[in-house]
Amino acid sequence: LSIFCSSVFSALEVPLLAAMGNCPQKEVTGEELVFEQSSRSLSLPKSVVAAGGIAEWNKKHGELDALCKHFARMCRATNVAEALHEVTALMSLGHNITAYSYMRMLYNKNMELYYATLLAQPSKLLPVVYTPTVGEACQKFGKMPFYKRGCYVSITDRGNFKKVLEEYAAEELSKGPDGRPLCDCIVFTDAGRILGLGDLGAWGMGIPIGKLDLYTVCAGVNPYRTIPVVLDAGCTDASGNTDNVVVRDSPMYTGLKQDRVKHKSEAGTDVNSAYYGKDNMIEEFMQAAVDVFGRQCLLQFEDFNSNDAFPLLSTYRNKFLTYNDDIQGTAAVAVAAILGAIKLKNPLCKDLLAELSKEKFLFHGAGSANLGALALLANEAGVPKSQLFVTNSKGVIWKTADGKSGSFRNDEQKEFAQVGEPTYDGKDLATVIQNTKATCLIGAVGRDPGCFNKQVVEALTATSKPTRPVIFALSNPKTQAEITSRDAYTWSQGEAIYGSGTAMEPVEVEGTLRSPGQVNNVYIFPGMSMGAICCKASSIPERLFMVSAEAVANSLSQEDMAADRVVPHPDRIREVGLNVAVSVVLECQKLGLAGETLGSTREEVEKAVKAKMWSPTSY
Repeated sequence: LSIFCSSVFSALEVPLLAAMGNCPQKEVTGEELVFEQSSRSLSLPKSVVAAGGIAEWNKKHGELDALCKHFARMCRATNVAEALHEVTALMSLGHNITAYSYMRMLYNKNMELYYATLLAQPSKLLPVVYTPTVGEACQKFGKMPFYKRGCYVSITDRGNFKKVLEEYAAEELSKGPDGRPLCDCIVFTDAGRILGLGDLGAWGMGIPIGKLDLYTVCAGVNPYRTIPVVLDAGCTDASGNTDNVVVRDSPMYTGLKQDRVKHKSEAGTDVNSAYYGKDNMIEEFMQAAVDVFGRQCLLQFEDFNSNDAFPLLSTYRNKFLTYNDDIQGTAAVAVAAILGAIKLKNPLCKDLLAELSKEKFLFHGAGSANLGALALLANEAGVPKSQLFVTNSKGVIWKTADGKSGSFRNDEQKEFAQVGEPTYDGKDLATVIQNTKATCLIGAVGRDPGCFNKQVVEALTATSKPTRPVIFALSNPKTQAEITSRDAYTWSQGEAIYGSGTAMEPVEVEGTLRSPGQVNNVYIFPGMSMGAICCKASSIPERLFMVSAEAVANSLSQEDMAADRVVPHPDRIREVGLNVAVSVVLECQKLGLAGETLGSTREEVEKAVKAKMWSPTSY
């Protein structure tokens, strides 16, 4: 690991001024941090502004003030070794929410040390600052000290979004030679569907913050030129989230204490009314970002409810430099893992895409992740729709020949509905597998843990012969997984090729230790975004996600394959991010989407991308 990290720094280190612009960061002491103020008023949550600012908000809630002082005193590190020592001590307690809080304090005290620490042990610390810990962190976000990182754009400021972004940029971003703030990318969410946890409103800020940390660690995106954003359009009560957590009605809730205003779409789904029609909230925000930062500023949708996510992506994907990671990034990493599984089945295979059409796929769950993967397989990899099956709560999705009726709930589900109602029990997974002859089973249900039972695994193993069955349990967090690694290997008699959304423990199978790959979109979105930023792409078509998936699968090492991983070891994540970014740039140049040409060969492009990758230079 130390060799990996040293190679990252030696290969990717860039001059500080070139990497971060004119934005030196002052190291802040504990007591200074506790009472640190911000001059912002538009881009902070309304409740925080009403309390008198960040320090006053924390003081108003005595427990927040106490926690802030506690973590400020606990976080004493001045170098990577000390930071690792402190955070590891907290992790030894076996519950990473405290370690998450420590890392937030470290970021606020010394951002460069924060990233240097993450880069030192990515496989250990990324699960602390992002999944699986970030889900719980968002549920408790308001119960932790409030810091200034993050831009809150409220529905009450419609017509004034440009000024909100200008205010945040003036205080928080690096500046160019002309004095104007520089922003390469914005990750924005309305927190309507945080992971599998439901509507968490303004407390969902943990997601865009964590996402951008992964941009930096995994692909070298400059953190001084990014903005995490929450679009505050209201929040449902406790019934609107999976665990019935009191969020909106908590005295520590920072966002607007009002319901979301919704209506029925033409497809019959509940959507946020503020996101549609003339002068809607989404378009105003995206246009404001372009007006302030330029057309090449990447705008990534994150954790919108599926009913809004699909139509919004469809509306804006060609108007702005944008994509939706929940749909496209998650889809791409699922396909990358499938390609990885094919490589495990046939290590000598040279054309992984051609092999896809030899499989039959059953996707359990019809959310944005599975529907995105289905679209990628059908539209970019050429897998016939007759070999693609998907379920919702009614079972295998079907439609009549004229498409006027069926068990689909929206147009996206309808696209992959089988023609004709199944003659078998479409709700029983084992029966579905036996009738469809599925060889790959991908679960992303989010709320049906353990649904891939022994009968299901045995059925899949039988229909897959003479090759190995592929089983992915992609639901997060771990408690929602469709099946554990141990059960998958045990019930398949060691035959299964297994991947999961949350890291699962290694399992010894017939004397060989198998270390399941974590099928997480962290393998896709950092490199995708870095590639688009580097070449100043004009748009991000689906083709780029297929190219990214292939780049991930082709990054598998001999060690990965020996451990039966469908994606590379997380310690190699920066290397994978570089491979994806280079592939994206090359494809953008090929498609005429690149505003800047970085080279005519892969070697030239790789050298150019490496030169643009940010890394902390002080540690």
